[in-house]
Amino acid sequence: MHVNRFADLKPYEAPGHHDMRMLRMQGREAGPADTTWLGVSQILPGGRVDLSGSPDEKFYVVLEGELTVETETGSALLGVWDSCRIAPNEKRALRNQTNRTVVVLIAMPLPKASS
Repeated sequence: MHVNRFADLKPYEAPGHHDMRMLRMQGREAGPADTTWLGVSQILPGGRVDLSGSPDEKFYVVLEGELTVETETGSALLGVWDSCRIAPNEKRALRNQTNRTVVVLIAMPLPKASS
């Protein structure tokens, strides 16, 4: 078992992410993981992630607030306990268009180990 306490998590930065605090909960520098890393993002009012894509599948779960998720084919407003999947290479933007902080759980695969 590998336990991380929320109070001890370290923030990280990512390009194209604005007015956000991002914390890794498990995986990468937050501890051992074989296939997936888990993080939580706190998105301030007006905060956003620019429209971009990556080869990684992404899963988002809204824990607090309302989050607008936009893709090239449409948008969705997610509330508490709503989730969405972003397919590999699908471009997405995230926006907090409210006056309250949004808290989002994110799960993404780790890079495949080279053989």
